[in-house]
Amino acid sequence: MFGADPENVVLTSCATQGLNYAIKGAARKGCKIIYSDLEHNSVRRPVLALKEAGCRTDVYGSFGGNKSKIIDDILGKIEPGNTVVIANHASNICNLSLPIEEIGALCKRTDCTFIVDASQSAGHFDIDLERMNVSALCMPGHKGLYGPMGTGLLIFSKTLSERISSFRTLIEGGSGVDSRDDGMPSVLPERYEAGTVNAHGAAGLLAGIKWISGTGTEKIGRKERTLWTDIKSRLSVSDRISVYGDGAPGAVFLFNIRGVAPTTVGRLLDEKGICVRTGLHCSPMAHKTLGTGADGAVRISFGYFNTLRETEETAEEILKIAKNNP
Repeated sequence: MFGADPENVVLTSCATQGLNYAIKGAARKGCKIIYSDLEHNSVRRPVLALKEAGCRTDVYGSFGGNKSKIIDDILGKIEPGNTVVIANHASNICNLSLPIEEIGALCKRTDCTFIVDASQSAGHFDIDLERMNVSALCMPGHKGLYGPMGTGLLIFSKTLSERISSFRTLIEGGSGVDSRDDGMPSVLPERYEAGTVNAHGAAGLLAGIKWISGTGTEKIGRKERTLWTDIKSRLSVSDRISVYGDGAPGAVFLFNIRGVAPTTVGRLLDEKGICVRTGLHCSPMAHKTLGTGADGAVRISFGYFNTLRETEETAEEILKIAKNNP
């Protein structure tokens, strides 16, 4: 599904675990780590923790998805052969995406490790790890892959797998192979699968992946864009509602009602049986980039099984909140 060899797929408990494995495994004292201004805390916090280990960090801009500006900014901050570049493929608070293929080509040209957080894109977009020159691809199982919570995948490229022994390990223990060795195996996936994996969760994740493969990401994405466009048009009648990242329809709809705290909006919707998430969504950098304000915003997340009837009902309740809370 991701253009990778099965042996290079590591089962994880979540995207956060995979990102920690990849980022901390690739980092070396004195190296430079650069990441975008859209990153989730699952990237930001591991990177900042590495500053204490002697790594240098920097942030490149997302520029509203402008490819040439993003590449130019990265190019100005990259150190050939000594940089780990991290990109959030698609933001978890809006549908803004970064040009993964172009960034991957730049990293290949400058001999840099390229780590991609596909938490919001796996299952929504077609991703080919080798064609896009991605060194390590991280994702959860419970979002776009329709698997159980507590599952995830860390997928290494063929090129990186050939030198995986140079990547540090975070957890050591039984691997089922090379039991006499003092360290973890130098092969994948065993190097990063210490202990007993969540086999039942992996079976559930496989079922989700099979469904996606049969349905097709284009069909799934088309449905999500239809839902996004419908609720956007319904809410556009109110000048008190601000929609962020509204140039990119997709699975995530982020908004605020002027004068009403996001937590209040979330609570009132919850009373009507409508589940949303409010606040900063573990992505303070992305909220700052979008300018949502100190309290963040309200996020609606669409899935393939949501309906136009649900977007209609949700829009009606949001408009009532705007009307009744001047």
